[in-house]
Amino acid sequence: MVGPICGPSLGGVLTEWYDWRWVFFINLPLGALALAGLAAFVPESAIDRTRRFDLFGFMLLTLAIGALQLLLDRGHSLDWFASGEILIEAIVAAGCFYLFVAHIATARHPFMEPALFRDRNFSLGLVLIFVVGIILLATLALLPPFMQNLMGYPVIDVGVLLGVRGVGTLIAMITVGRLSGKVDMRYLAVIGFVCGTVSMWDATHFTDEVGPWPLIRSGFVQGLGLGFLFVPLATIAFATLTPKYRNDGTSIFSLVRSIGSSIGVSIVITYLARATQTNHAILSELVTPFRPAIEAAIGNGLITPGDPASMAALNATVTRQARLIGYLQDFRLLMLASLLPIPLVLLLRKAPPVSRASKPLDLGPAKPARHARPGDAETSPAAGLTSSPR
Repeated sequence: MVGPICGPSLGGVLTEWYDWRWVFFINLPLGALALAGLAAFVPESAIDRTRRFDLFGFMLLTLAIGALQLLLDRGHSLDWFASGEILIEAIVAAGCFYLFVAHIATARHPFMEPALFRDRNFSLGLVLIFVVGIILLATLALLPPFMQNLMGYPVIDVGVLLGVRGVGTLIAMITVGRLSGKVDMRYLAVIGFVCGTVSMWDATHFTDEVGPWPLIRSGFVQGLGLGFLFVPLATIAFATLTPKYRNDGTSIFSLVRSIGSSIGVSIVITYLARATQTNHAILSELVTPFRPAIEAAIGNGLITPGDPASMAALNATVTRQARLIGYLQDFRLLMLASLLPIPLVLLLRKAPPVSRASKPLDLGPAKPARHARPGDAETSPAAGLTSSPR
């Protein structure tokens, strides 16, 4: 959790004092250190040489995800499906994904076992972690430009305010660890989605003159929500999954979260641009000399009809307000994205106890103890009486 807390602040310092490229350069020494640590301390797992690698299925999935990522990254700048490139990438992504699904359903040794998705908890868990991915990065894509461009916050202050969310996540994850095994994980996940909903509802009341406290409050509550979501969703999703599928399930779980983050960023950025245009058109219709506010501004000399500089300043004010409303509409969209998945959590099965062998066996009324004989380990007090796993 050091990363989410220090990352935004460190990014703000690097951008302010050095250059924005250092936000990427800083990953080189950290990555080299992580690689050295993996090589030195993490033992190599045994390789299952009896399982064949499905190269065809792997290539189909790679092409589908690659085309989807290109579509999401370049769609906004190319006006989405008005561009031939985006159409080609959409066709490739949809076609390869369809072939991949058909392949794993019919192949003898598929790249991904279809039985994974027959587990209700795992399938619903994928849907929920997809939503979490949307909320996780979409908010980070909106708040920095909102605080810096509309409110005029320095880059360092933006990083510090975003770091508060990591503090909330840290506190929530520690709390979840303490409550694990004592509280139904489904309730904790519901609390997480409720916190995300409350946070985004609070953000819908921001103005272009909002102070730092509402930003801190909203970010902290959202951090709490994310901390209450990560561990419970992972626990419930894998609680009923057959152990032999858990390695594949882990990779799919992370992949779906990453795809959700990419789609979420593309949705909120596109929605912000189009909402700003729509809001600007609506607000411009209200800017007429016959409205009392405009008439008063003209009378006081604040606006000079026909003067290019005056008209440009008025248009900048309208654009600023239109963009502010667009941000608030995006926050409302994320609020709905946090609220709507809550009924799905209630469809999950309760996670079973972690270890059934740790529960004492009920033998009825206690009997007088007898002296243990040498070699009688089964009934010795040190051995204890516990139910053996079956």
